[in-house]
Amino acid sequence: MKTYDVVILTDQKHAYPKSVDDYTKNVIAEDALVMNALGKLGLKTIRLAWNDPDFDWSTTRSVLFRTTWDYFDDFAKFSEWLNYIAKVTTLINSERLIRWNIDKHYLQHLNINGVHIAQTLFVEQGNSKTLKTLHHETGWNETVLKPCVSGAARHTYRLNTENIADHEAIFKSLIAQEAMMLQPFQHKIVTEGEVSMMVFNGIFTHAILKRAKTGDFRVQDDFGGSIQDYTPTDKEIEFAINTVNACNELPIYARVDIFNDNNGNITLAELELVEPELWFRNHPQAALILAEAVKEKISTLSFHT
Repeated sequence: MKTYDVVILTDQKHAYPKSVDDYTKNVIAEDALVMNALGKLGLKTIRLAWNDPDFDWSTTRSVLFRTTWDYFDDFAKFSEWLNYIAKVTTLINSERLIRWNIDKHYLQHLNINGVHIAQTLFVEQGNSKTLKTLHHETGWNETVLKPCVSGAARHTYRLNTENIADHEAIFKSLIAQEAMMLQPFQHKIVTEGEVSMMVFNGIFTHAILKRAKTGDFRVQDDFGGSIQDYTPTDKEIEFAINTVNACNELPIYARVDIFNDNNGNITLAELELVEPELWFRNHPQAALILAEAVKEKISTLSFHT
């Protein structure tokens, strides 16, 4: 017997906040919009941390990943948990999409399927080359270095000819443990910002423009970035929809982050399918569109409730 239709997944910090700042308020408000939308469609929901030690995951028909923003802090534990729950319930998005999307090597797949990405050098775990050598081989003078499995700009560094030597030690430490990626620095992200396009079940709903604070290049609000509503062009909407259609299966929810590259071309920064912020507070109607897609998905499930 299934007790719940949907568990909305968050992390320990936001499931049981010790203090409620503006950031946490936004998380709670976003999840509430989703929960209310699911409830309006007659779905029984509960909101829990993904690593809740007491919940029996076999008692829910599905789990919806929303704000599991600490999974990369203990990825081994998260991956083990993912193995288990995929056997006892339905994941939204699917386990296949989640595992594919966690590792930014997915950019190679999308590029092969016709999605324009920034020039990217994937540096695999255990590579013995120095940053100086990699920059010499690529001919890139200004770059951004980041892990292939990451979030919230963890270990993301802006490099140039003057500070490469200062980052050799941290790079050597990181590459011994995980794969990294190196990309030319994209100047238009600083001057124009980055656009997040929300797409549910292949339908574009709304967009947000993210800008870095003065003197920084990271657009995340964790680092002082700001957001505003954004009206995308037809080409940008088409790019976002083409990106989700380039996946092996259509995601129920997706955030397509785009920017204009150094040559002025629309470019994919990231495709977020695991736990993206979706800014429902800026466009509450999108929560209902997501809820309808979730209801359609779980209505097809074969097991008994």
